[in-house]
Amino acid sequence: MSVTNPSPSLYNEDLAPAETRNWGAFSIFNVWTSDVHSLWGYYLAASLFLLCGSFINFVIAIGIGSLVIFVLMSLVGNAGVKTGVPFPVLARASFGTFGANLPALVRAIVACFWYGAQTSAASGAIVALLIRNESLLHFHQSSHMLGHSTLEVICYVIIWALQLLIIQRGMETVRKFQDWAGPAVWIMMLLLAIYLIIKAGTFSFGGNIPQDVLLTATKDAGVSGAPGSVAALAAVAATWITYFAALYLNFCDFSRFAPDQATLRKGNLWGLPVNLLAFCLVAGVTTTAAYTVYGEVLLHPDAISAKFDSWFLAALAALTFAVATLGINVVANFVSPAFDFANVFPRQINFKRGGYIAAFIALVLYPFAPWETGAAHFVNFIGSTMGPVFGIMMVDYYLIRKGEVDVEALYHENGEFRFEGGWNVNALIAFVVGAIFSSILPTFTTVLPAWWGTYGWFFGVAVGGLSYMALVAMRPRQRLA
Repeated sequence: MSVTNPSPSLYNEDLAPAETRNWGAFSIFNVWTSDVHSLWGYYLAASLFLLCGSFINFVIAIGIGSLVIFVLMSLVGNAGVKTGVPFPVLARASFGTFGANLPALVRAIVACFWYGAQTSAASGAIVALLIRNESLLHFHQSSHMLGHSTLEVICYVIIWALQLLIIQRGMETVRKFQDWAGPAVWIMMLLLAIYLIIKAGTFSFGGNIPQDVLLTATKDAGVSGAPGSVAALAAVAATWITYFAALYLNFCDFSRFAPDQATLRKGNLWGLPVNLLAFCLVAGVTTTAAYTVYGEVLLHPDAISAKFDSWFLAALAALTFAVATLGINVVANFVSPAFDFANVFPRQINFKRGGYIAAFIALVLYPFAPWETGAAHFVNFIGSTMGPVFGIMMVDYYLIRKGEVDVEALYHENGEFRFEGGWNVNALIAFVVGAIFSSILPTFTTVLPAWWGTYGWFFGVAVGGLSYMALVAMRPRQRLA
């Protein structure tokens, strides 16, 4: 649809409702292959697989978690299909025309941090391959700059620059890249698994790894309880669901290009419960086989490929996982801040400029490598506030507005979504209340039990959503025409 006389402070061509809708089920499917099939995604999947304790437990915990992810993504995805608008514009319906900048910037901050972390992971896979050469190993060990080896800096800048090339022509280039990268990663994953299973001479689901070794290897996965226990299985499902917290908000950045909800549902069905379950299974089997072969629990695929005798296989694995990590960076950490920054200053910033800002921030962060320090806790703290945002937006869209939003009004300063000077006070209050329970109390106090943090995102969704609903009931006339 076209927007008539939009306010310049709320509109540009990239933020406008999608007119070309050519993302079929295969492209939607590959949003998820690009998002999950990365070095970080493999690490989490392998860790959670090993924590399940058995194949049946794995199917139950990861299967239920993946079904919940499918339902949640369908909620925000359907809103994107119906309205055709990106996340920061959809947020105007609940937070106000200018209040939407708050959740948009929260999402952008998290994305910029992980943009750098994922770029570093991808470049690290290339470095691990290159230092198999003695001359490059010596260069890696002897030359340093910006707090890293010179080889690491060179690889980081190259990977960083390659990502900029992907988005030069906008979202259509993103679609074409992920449609190629998604299947390529799956092929490499299967080859890696088959190679190690043949070399191990056995096919196992983790039963041959001693429990004390499992506990040591998975201690950083954020899951409490002994592997296979009810507490561990519940935490596994919750952690898997929470891993997608950022995309619950901005999946509509992609779904708005789907022609209809049937296409979206088909792509989500294959890309989420089916693909996620299969991916976790392959990651777990590969890690188990690697333990049999090398005598170590190697949760990172680049660490596995670095041990290959064949330089060709090691190169193929390193390059594939680097491409996979670029895929998640483009999908989860480039597209979102590009739209988010454009939403704040639409007259000055379009999609490309917003993406350049995110990339520049990641480049500036690299010498400090905050993803390798305690700063990750700060980002997790910020990220957990995305729970209340999701709860507020979904309550507003489905329970209060019954799925009906005046898209035209989203682009007018003095329309329905002006609220109080462009800010919906109800949403802001609910956001703060939800953030207290999802982020502030679990992070800075001991008032809540230790396990609360594992489910913090869920409490944020529930508290934020219910608080918003109650405030709307008490202040029903907060919207100004």
